[in-house]
Amino acid sequence: MNQQPLFLPAQIGRASEDITLQIEAAIVGQKIKPGERLPSERKLQEQFKTGRGVIREAMRALKQKGLIEIKKGSKGGAFIKQIDMGNVSESLALFLTQNQIDSDHLIEFRESIDRTITLLAIAKAGKESKQKLLDDSRKLKWMALKSEPDFETLAEMDRQLNIDLANMTSNPLFEWIMNAIQQGFSSNDFVLYKNPEFREKTVENWYETASQIHANDPLKSLASISRHYDLLRQCIKISNGENRLVDEDFWDESHSNKE
Repeated sequence: MNQQPLFLPAQIGRASEDITLQIEAAIVGQKIKPGERLPSERKLQEQFKTGRGVIREAMRALKQKGLIEIKKGSKGGAFIKQIDMGNVSESLALFLTQNQIDSDHLIEFRESIDRTITLLAIAKAGKESKQKLLDDSRKLKWMALKSEPDFETLAEMDRQLNIDLANMTSNPLFEWIMNAIQQGFSSNDFVLYKNPEFREKTVENWYETASQIHANDPLKSLASISRHYDLLRQCIKISNGENRLVDEDFWDESHSNKE
């Protein structure tokens, strides 16, 4: 039985684009797996029925997309890359920067993701994972309340808490998304740690959230998530020179009425 060829002759007039799309489809469809080498340049010319210049143009496009890497030497060639989370995060951060995504939109997105993650963590995570989250949030609180806190350490601890919480869902999609978010951007959470007034409230809120997840209390956990993002919105407005729109008494009163 003849094996069906991996690639078809390239379309005339758009050969380079067609070659790029065919190879990309083969990678996505796992017909070619990470670490495997593409056929030689000569064989690709034969399969696509086109010239060397067109093949090289397609290779440059695939390399720019991060799908292949070119190795030199006797054992070199074009190899399929494993898509790296860091590259995805950098691309996401660059996209957000270039398109000037409003901070309110980022916060809204993060809050919706965190609420879902929190509910899944309560439902799926074991006692050990919940205890670790609680212990690590306590460490964050202790580090943040030092007279001269290390902001780089605080940022890393906060980032890891978010990733650990996502891991508690036992859902790889949430884990990947949170890793990308934390490596690429963090919805401006760093402003909370730079402001002494908000730093103390933020770490206290992290500890309360972890305590409520540990206690398997979804309603109070979700209230704590909302509390975090209310604090963040206030802090950003203050850092931008705007007046505080929601004060502490109003927040406490409005949320207690909802409960």
